[in-house]
Amino acid sequence: MTVTEKKPETGLPPTAEPPVDDVVVESGNFGQVIRLAIVLAVVTAIFLVAGLGDLLIFIVILILTVMLHELGHFATAKWAGMKVTEYFVGFGPRLWSIRKGETEYGVKAIPAGGYVRITGFTVTEDVAEEDEPRAYRQQPFWKRIIVGSAGSAMHFFIAFVLALIVVFAFGVPSSNQQISGLEHWSGVSQTPAQAAGLAAGDVIVSVNGHTLSDPNTLANTIAHSVGKPVRIGVEDGGTTRIISVTPVKRAGLKADGSKLAATDSAQPHGYIGIELEQATQSVNPIRGVGLAAQNMWDVTTAEVSGIYHLFSPSGVSSVLHQVSNSKYATTVANNPSSGERPVSIVGIAHLGSQAQQDGIQYLLEFLIIINIVFGLINMLPMLPFDGGHVAVASYEWIRTKKGEPYYKADITKLFPIVGIFLAILSFFVLASLYLDITHPFKNFF
Repeated sequence: MTVTEKKPETGLPPTAEPPVDDVVVESGNFGQVIRLAIVLAVVTAIFLVAGLGDLLIFIVILILTVMLHELGHFATAKWAGMKVTEYFVGFGPRLWSIRKGETEYGVKAIPAGGYVRITGFTVTEDVAEEDEPRAYRQQPFWKRIIVGSAGSAMHFFIAFVLALIVVFAFGVPSSNQQISGLEHWSGVSQTPAQAAGLAAGDVIVSVNGHTLSDPNTLANTIAHSVGKPVRIGVEDGGTTRIISVTPVKRAGLKADGSKLAATDSAQPHGYIGIELEQATQSVNPIRGVGLAAQNMWDVTTAEVSGIYHLFSPSGVSSVLHQVSNSKYATTVANNPSSGERPVSIVGIAHLGSQAQQDGIQYLLEFLIIINIVFGLINMLPMLPFDGGHVAVASYEWIRTKKGEPYYKADITKLFPIVGIFLAILSFFVLASLYLDITHPFKNFF
């Protein structure tokens, strides 16, 4: 969801900005470049000194994502012949800008997103007579639909590209297990795994001659084989080598200085001293594209369900309960599935920083979710979202009768409904901001 300056969409007058003719815009303006460089250097230094380098990187990624959203509107509006006067990163005072043709590009002081200004985006906007033929509101229905939905389409395109990167760079889960690390036991020179020659990175494909059809097959076999040799098949350059390892009793062992937790079973529990994770496998391009699309579909359906439940009476009740009850808010923060909760830009940045620390794959998967959520929310059929403009254009097209002038909807009649919607939205924004500051989500990556 991006904040834009396509105004007035809520019944409020647009924020006054200096006319373009009053702005000195010079290519290579040395003073503006120095000012921008100083601001960027100071902001970067503050984050680095505070030890928030990961957070800074994720904020930059978010801003880039927002500007790609706006690029969707910008590119399609240019293609459709509409007049685009501004394309800016940030809001507030200009730090640097340059004019090329009829469009001004630049950076503003408050990095809270970005915007593209398309002439005549609403019927209430004042447009110069000579610019009216190129205004958004004068364009054919199909052009308005393309431009209005291009931002969300860009989010889904970004998500699909990221999904492809995840599939081809990291592979897809397989039934095999991979050794992620070897433990060190107090008072023991070698664990059974070390003595057998197992190493971190080994991919285990079989146990006692049976393939690992179930993720728990290996662990269960080891657990029930105290003192009995277990034949483990390790993949090695396309072939499988068999390694024999004999589990020992888990009770009383200390791994890396910490005593192993007790098991529920009263029977001796076998242990060989390895840490396991699910192995992955590469896929061919055709299957990879299909898996990326399936991943996007799964995320999209889950998020549609999540948005629906968040705006439902039970969702509103859950958020209110969290705001008023610190204990319940903590429960949801520790276990997100226990209640609906919106996430503010603060929470997104917090989770994104955690994902980045846990690895590039987690960061990419989180960005897939974020882009799909942004794309869905932006297409909600209510102003000031892009979906609201698409809904208005669709309504006008439906109301236009063949042979008659194109019907123009009076969007001012929507302002009371828009006001109620914005009030509800403001509640969620403020509640999520409060909860993300006072009860941040724990790291669940």
